[in-house]
Amino acid sequence: MASDVEAQFTDVYREHYEDVLRFVRRRAHPMYVDDIVSDTFLTAWRRWRELPEEPRPWLFGTARKVMLNAHRGQHRQTAVAVRIMEVGGDDSYDGMIAAENRMDLVSAWRQLSAADQEVLALHVWEGLPDRAAASVLGCSRAAYTMRLSRCKRRLAKAFGSTSCPAPILTSAN
Repeated sequence: MASDVEAQFTDVYREHYEDVLRFVRRRAHPMYVDDIVSDTFLTAWRRWRELPEEPRPWLFGTARKVMLNAHRGQHRQTAVAVRIMEVGGDDSYDGMIAAENRMDLVSAWRQLSAADQEVLALHVWEGLPDRAAASVLGCSRAAYTMRLSRCKRRLAKAFGSTSCPAPILTSAN
């Protein structure tokens, strides 16, 4: 029996490790990534019987809680901030335009609250369906969908246009 559970856990770990690692890398300081991922899978091992059939959203939610708990100790009033990759060095005119747009988007992103950043990150970067993203945040699908819609509007307003940048408009559903 124990070896069956170990084998099942190993399968879950192998299948979802890279996704959890990417999820955490986008949100945490590089110095803490390994510890957060380890704690996430340790929690999964300890609460094995509670893992749903599709564990990916549960693992993301657990990683998020680990990060929030760690962050709470440092800054009680701020939530997880998603890091945005730096613009690459492209010297062409198109590259300069893309860089300017990216800087505008970074500026707009920073104007959003940490909660809005998290909602958009689950949608855009993690590609989670609404129901799974709601599970990560611990809210209903309807509440998540409403939050996502409002976040998109706030980002568009901060970006200085009537619509969000293309990647944010695409739906994971």
